[in-house]
Amino acid sequence: MYYLNSKVENLYRIFDQNERKDYLRLDLNENPGGFPEGIIKNVLKDITPQMLAQYPETLEFTRNLADFLGTDISHLCLVNGSAEGIRYIIQAFTSENGKIVGVVPSYFMFQVYSEMYGRNFVPVKYEENLEMDINHIISAMTDDTQLLILLNPNNPMGNTYSEEDFELLFKVAQERKINILIDEAYHYFYPKTFIKYALEKEHVFVTRTFSKLFSLAGCRLGYVVGWPEGIKMVQKLCTPHNTNFFAMRFANEMITHPELIDDLIRKFTEGREYLLQQLDKYGYSHKGEAGNFLFIKPKSDANVLVERMKEEKKILIKSYPDVGEMGTCLRVSIGGKKYMELFMDALKSLDS
Repeated sequence: MYYLNSKVENLYRIFDQNERKDYLRLDLNENPGGFPEGIIKNVLKDITPQMLAQYPETLEFTRNLADFLGTDISHLCLVNGSAEGIRYIIQAFTSENGKIVGVVPSYFMFQVYSEMYGRNFVPVKYEENLEMDINHIISAMTDDTQLLILLNPNNPMGNTYSEEDFELLFKVAQERKINILIDEAYHYFYPKTFIKYALEKEHVFVTRTFSKLFSLAGCRLGYVVGWPEGIKMVQKLCTPHNTNFFAMRFANEMITHPELIDDLIRKFTEGREYLLQQLDKYGYSHKGEAGNFLFIKPKSDANVLVERMKEEKKILIKSYPDVGEMGTCLRVSIGGKKYMELFMDALKSLDS
């Protein structure tokens, strides 16, 4: 008999098929400056026809990544973008109807995977001032909770957790035997990390991606960090040869030449500082202390402004409803200074 999984049938998804190549893309937290061109040339000159015909080998890159992180390969699992690792952790470490606690709003795939696999997602909402009281998270963590999901920084709100915050959450999770997943997709835009817990403790995972600061969103590469036995369980769910040959080549150039990472951070920081200074100068309220994104309260209708930016200025941004006491806001990705200058010129021109 024909069969269709009802959880998939009833799952609500939106798929973006828009053509964006001729726009300044400040809508999906990408690097508008792109991947460093010099690295592309260096990598491509060594590519042979045989390399493209062969399944990608991961051991050399995994060892280099382990060295970069100060660990060994038993603590790492490569994945096709960090979303794949998140999916496997939910599959392996939660059960049907199992409780998953996470803040909302956050990266939407946490809730999508929870619904897809019949998990019970318990949302913890932000305050009106867009702050997250960790006592609300602790209250949601019960003895039957199987997974706590944290984002540091959180997308889209841009908040972070202090060492004291996480120590308390970790203590409660240990007492109640709750696995923890910390998504650090926006690490390097905010250097505070909790990766030491994934390397030194059990029942803690960190997921990271090469899509954001490393500017490889088009290649799809991420990794999961955790204790060796936990990593083995994640690896069991991976499809064979799940990582991209080109992604590993480009990523390897970055992690073996840290000065390239420093340059990307410098350009981002310059752009962020310029944008914040200009927003303050022209009286715009904004929110997002970390990450490569910002909420901006416009002076005119946010939804109309998004369309005008697209049609009149060829700049893609998003509107975002119910941003606490700020209401409906613009959501803008941060890039290098020259891109932020283009955005601010457009904003001053259209927003009145």
